Amino acid sequence: MYRYVILVVFAVFALASGSVCASEEGHHLPSAAVPVFDFFGFILSNSMIITWVVTLLIILFVRISTRNMRLVPGKMQNFLEAIVEALYEFLGGILGGKVLLKTFWFFSAIFIFILSTNWFSLVPGVGSIGWGSDVAGRFVIETPLLRGGNADLNMTSAMAILFFFFWTIWAFKFNGIKGVAKEIFGVKGEGITGVLFLFLAVIFFLVGFLEVISICFRPVSLMFRLYGNIYAGEVMLESMMGMGPILGIFASLPVYFLETLVGLVQALVFALLTAVFTATMCQHENHEGAEH
Repeated sequence: MYRYVILVVFAVFALASGSVCASEEGHHLPSAAVPVFDFFGFILSNSMIITWVVTLLIILFVRISTRNMRLVPGKMQNFLEAIVEALYEFLGGILGGKVLLKTFWFFSAIFIFILSTNWFSLVPGVGSIGWGSDVAGRFVIETPLLRGGNADLNMTSAMAILFFFFWTIWAFKFNGIKGVAKEIFGVKGEGITGVLFLFLAVIFFLVGFLEVISICFRPVSLMFRLYGNIYAGEVMLESMMGMGPILGIFASLPVYFLETLVGLVQALVFALLTAVFTATMCQHENHEGAEH
């Protein structure tokens, strides 16, 4: 499983590193990731650093947990198996057995990656350690070394585009070209003939164009939903901490625990929506598998 986790994450990195927007002056938390290092034209942003750290930690944890597999698992192996089993049962109820076997590696990897990134972004020091200057007797961070990975639209868009790429492959793999066309443009219902069938064929053909537009906008919805929720949480925490060293700590504690829950919910929402989109297109294959 960890091999697929590595492939998914590095594919996300390749897409996310394509563009890094400049930060906005006068805003403590810019809406875009801030470039930190430049290696011969390869720009490394503060959000990419934290996602690399999270990826390495995930790989290290999986490698250690599966290094000596035993029938009576140790604590780390038992914890990892519990996560995988819970995700397998959760996704199995949505995708069905046949599709699940082919797609579980992606959905489990993307859930674990998003959840780990969201929670690691709450570690003290993220966003508050970096380069800055003295402004009115107060040191202001202008270029934070670390930034929440999913508070970067480049990262969330990379994950959404990667899902859309695999979704297209799965749609044609499970249904074929004819099956995809029938799923989108075909007349829904059985036993319809004659003039009524021709009338419905025209209607469903026109509705199919709306469905194609809807499918194309799904990655946009996915990327902005995850980015907006995580970025809003970062802004709230920063605003609370700006109230002062003592008051800021007490004011930010409820928001901090709320963001811990939001990090879990958003990882579940992203995995759930992508799984539902896949199941909707591949449900014909699931039904055939159930009949056999």
